[in-house]
Amino acid sequence: MDPLTQGALGAALPQATANRRQVLAAGLLGFLSGMAPDLDVLIRSAEDPLLFLEYHRQFTHALVFIPFGGLLCALLLHRLIGRRAGLGFWRSYLFCTLGYATHGLLDACTTYGTLLLWPFSDQRFAWNTISIIDPLFTLPVLALIIVAALRQRPALARVAVIWGLAYLAAGAWQRDRAEVLGEALAAERGHLPVRLEAKPSFANILVWKVVYETATDFHVDAVRTWPSAVVYPGSSIPRLDPARDLPWLDPASQQARDVARFAWFSNDYVARDPQISGRVIDVRYSLLPNEIDSLWSIQLTPGAGPEEHVRYTMHRNRRDGQLETLWKMLLGQPLSGSGEYRVSGL
Repeated sequence: MDPLTQGALGAALPQATANRRQVLAAGLLGFLSGMAPDLDVLIRSAEDPLLFLEYHRQFTHALVFIPFGGLLCALLLHRLIGRRAGLGFWRSYLFCTLGYATHGLLDACTTYGTLLLWPFSDQRFAWNTISIIDPLFTLPVLALIIVAALRQRPALARVAVIWGLAYLAAGAWQRDRAEVLGEALAAERGHLPVRLEAKPSFANILVWKVVYETATDFHVDAVRTWPSAVVYPGSSIPRLDPARDLPWLDPASQQARDVARFAWFSNDYVARDPQISGRVIDVRYSLLPNEIDSLWSIQLTPGAGPEEHVRYTMHRNRRDGQLETLWKMLLGQPLSGSGEYRVSGL
């Protein structure tokens, strides 16, 4: 999630356990501690552009690290905030730990993947219940914690926690509906998916990107789940086959190892970019959910040295009309030439 959301939810939980005199300090300690795990983005290397992918949402986000992360935050923040508010160190530690604890669990509710069970497992948990930015989730929580601090009313923070849990539950319900629609669409095409996932589109839980994998291809479509079901058909792309798509790549080279690392990060949803030679994309993400228009990729170079890394690139160029198209999807309106259709009975 974005830092503001992490901080807001991080503040809500300690505020909910505080008394009236402690609610402001609890909120400040929780807010800062709730954002702290993302300091792992500082772990990066100029020589290895994929290093940060391996460490982001790794040990700092793991469940086993929560007590230690809370302690580090308390050691830093108690003198600045807790002691000035009349809190003992262990009370500051409690508030910092509660705030820190929300971070990894909230990140696991997104689609990116979080190593909650590190160091015991390298499984990336992604429950796909909320977009990494969702104002309808964030703004009520933020408003409630601010008013709770100003009016010294921890009950409002409890409402914020309840709102957050309810919204995430609604997202899980909508995700399941989107997967049912995706399975029906695949069956209609005569496909038997190897796996199928539904991921919320940008800033909402009504329009979902459905990605399913067959023996040879990834298929991408968009569905609106509520109040009426609407399918916006998308397109497909062949799964990455290095022997076919990158025949010049030395399997023993660093670039080949980087492709494997990128595939792990992308949960193997990787394909060759059909427009740019040597580019490998993560097909899970795009601004418009019925498109294959990756938000990040790696670029390989034929003839590179055996120890030379790939280049990692973020793609943030928004095309004209994309937000308007997404808004039409949210409203369930037709898109010119898209072939969308409604599905009744869901």
